[in-house]
Amino acid sequence: MALAVLLIESAVFFTAFFVLLRTADASVGGAMAGVNQPVAALVLAGFCIGALYYSELYDLKKVRSFWTCLARVSRACAVALVPIGFLLYAVLPSGRLTGIAVLAASVVAVGTVVVSRSIWLQLLQSRPFTEQVVVLGKTPLARALITELQARPAYRVLDMLPGGFRRTLKADGEVTLASLSRHMTAEVRPTRIVVALSERRGRLPVDLLLDAKREGIMIEDGIALYERLTGKLAIETLQPSHLIFAPEFGPSAVHNCFGRSLSVLVAVLGVVVCAPLLLIIAALVKMDSAGPVLFVQDRIGKDGRRFPLMKFRTMAPLEGRRSEWVMDNKDRITRVGRWLRKFRLDELPQLFNILAGHMNLVGPRPHPASNYDLFMASIPFYGFRSLVRPGITGWAQVRYGYANNLKEETEKMRYDLYYIKHRSLGMDLEILLQTAKVVVLGHECKMVNELPISEPLFDERTDAA
Repeated sequence: MALAVLLIESAVFFTAFFVLLRTADASVGGAMAGVNQPVAALVLAGFCIGALYYSELYDLKKVRSFWTCLARVSRACAVALVPIGFLLYAVLPSGRLTGIAVLAASVVAVGTVVVSRSIWLQLLQSRPFTEQVVVLGKTPLARALITELQARPAYRVLDMLPGGFRRTLKADGEVTLASLSRHMTAEVRPTRIVVALSERRGRLPVDLLLDAKREGIMIEDGIALYERLTGKLAIETLQPSHLIFAPEFGPSAVHNCFGRSLSVLVAVLGVVVCAPLLLIIAALVKMDSAGPVLFVQDRIGKDGRRFPLMKFRTMAPLEGRRSEWVMDNKDRITRVGRWLRKFRLDELPQLFNILAGHMNLVGPRPHPASNYDLFMASIPFYGFRSLVRPGITGWAQVRYGYANNLKEETEKMRYDLYYIKHRSLGMDLEILLQTAKVVVLGHECKMVNELPISEPLFDERTDAA
């Protein structure tokens, strides 16, 4: 659905800008013959789509009402106004535009977004476009799934059936799972049954599920659905066999080749383009507080090897030893360091780590070597992070942000395992786009609506990675 809306809006923006440029060209007697109008219209439409994307207007979980949509559209228009205005005056002779043409293009573009989003929201909440789901089980996984499903307008949870398979469905009275099929009327008939049982042996209603499957009802494993909805793995429910026999957790020659090539290319371009910025930041760090410009720390990389990670120093030097975690060191963050951390500019020296072969552009964030033994002992399947090179940015970083205790590190591990399982060039590009959003907007990406599926497993501590 989001892709369809994106394509429709792209076509409308392109058409509106193309007509605007043709109208302006006609008003100056064809003086714009040297301007490639389709390309210019495509670039202008790209700015509009980018502004909508960075205003999170393609995120179903964050745009669930018309007024939220309207507020974000207004913000997107404000963001896109400056670059679009600059480009229009750059391509048009003497900056000549007719007021009627500009007004018409603006009304068409903005009106299309508002109308299309209103229709989109109505469709998502209407029955033909809403999946009716029954979740089987009374487990932490089942509860987490119901929370995730209820947070999305595309799903309606009909019922949660506990381990005894008895629950009231609508006004039909209390029913057993074996008789559930008799109550699948037009009102309560599910389109999907999700199995989230802790123990299936002897308890799985095979005959009923087979009958439902024959009737066209989708049957899905709860672990797989949780993974698809949240972009993370439910590591508490994973068995070692899930990782041992999963081909995705093996080496990927294609991704390694393309990922490494992209990382080196971006690192070279980044060092060249950002050289003046690197010098300015280095001077600001030096003037703001005493101490070295760079912070160098041993981190754990691919195959568990140590390497020296470089960052711009954002904290005042300290005599003695504290933990590696942010909450134990907040008082040491400098004025310049606070801004560098906010916009992730302290990470720029890691471009040299990429060129040295320690890191890639995208991958799990490397943890301090001093925390390695603790994490190996406390976080399930932690060793699988070393299957790939660590990265300056990663799936866990853009989906969750910084971790401040072992519970949150476990949560980030779910995202890291998801990335390792599904890693691809397309996913890397998506992560880079999300990272650009963080850098531009300067805020954390923690998904506050996404809940872990277990109670806290560890004592609270914090991690600066």
